[in-house]
Amino acid sequence: MTNIRIAIQKSGRLNEDSLRILKDCGISIDNGKDQLKASSRNFPMEVFYLRNGDIPQYLRDGVVDIAIIGENVLIEKGEDIMVAEKLGFSKCKVSLAIPKAVEYNSVKDFEGKRIATSYPNTVKNYLKEKGVNADLHIISGSVEIAPNIGLADAICDIVSSGSTLFKNNLKEVEVMLKSEAVLAVSPEISEERKVLLQKLQFRIQSVLRARQSKYVLLNAPNDKLKDVIALLPGMRSPTVLPLAEEGWSSVHTVINKDKFWEVIDELKQAGAEGILVCPIEKMVL
Repeated sequence: MTNIRIAIQKSGRLNEDSLRILKDCGISIDNGKDQLKASSRNFPMEVFYLRNGDIPQYLRDGVVDIAIIGENVLIEKGEDIMVAEKLGFSKCKVSLAIPKAVEYNSVKDFEGKRIATSYPNTVKNYLKEKGVNADLHIISGSVEIAPNIGLADAICDIVSSGSTLFKNNLKEVEVMLKSEAVLAVSPEISEERKVLLQKLQFRIQSVLRARQSKYVLLNAPNDKLKDVIALLPGMRSPTVLPLAEEGWSSVHTVINKDKFWEVIDELKQAGAEGILVCPIEKMVL
């Protein structure tokens, strides 16, 4: 039987988030410690654990069919590789940072400066677009130390919380791009494996919709029901059921988590009571 071959990061936060979404998709991975390859018990899938920076080439060569990878890595090393799905987790920025004590006015301040980075193509393209010439020092490891030891005037690196910059006495001054995990697809994927990819995407989309939503149940007096329903952005229309107490109804709906508190406040003002909020495991459309 044909398996779809997926690459995920060998270790770190992206590894954990990737395994979590596969688990939420109902895919069980037989994964022993330090394994570089594993199989699923209940989905035709093989998982390859690879270094993040190597994944674009494995996709390009058709060694793996798909990968969960940071968008920033594709921009740096795999712009020719198609993104099938943005996954909404492992969000970060790729930014330029300088020592805290250095005054900063604009990107023009980088003219003629030395920048240490693991993302030379990203920096080069960004500065070229801004009409700035700088001297790039390519470093494969931690770049934050470079200004402190006199190797560079600035750095370009991934920024999540900013704590690493703070610890190294640096400040973020330019955000070059924002990134999140994506599902990338090999240009060499076979038609047979494309069918498996579609099945996987269907599951992923159901999980992502659920992560973005909350299931809400509330009670409302019938004379205020119209006003309450008008506030609800449900999937189509809310479910309304009569309560045992005459003159009252129970309303069931789904609310986007980004608008959740705003909608809840409005519902209370409109007369809703007994509001119950539940997480959604999957949302299949």
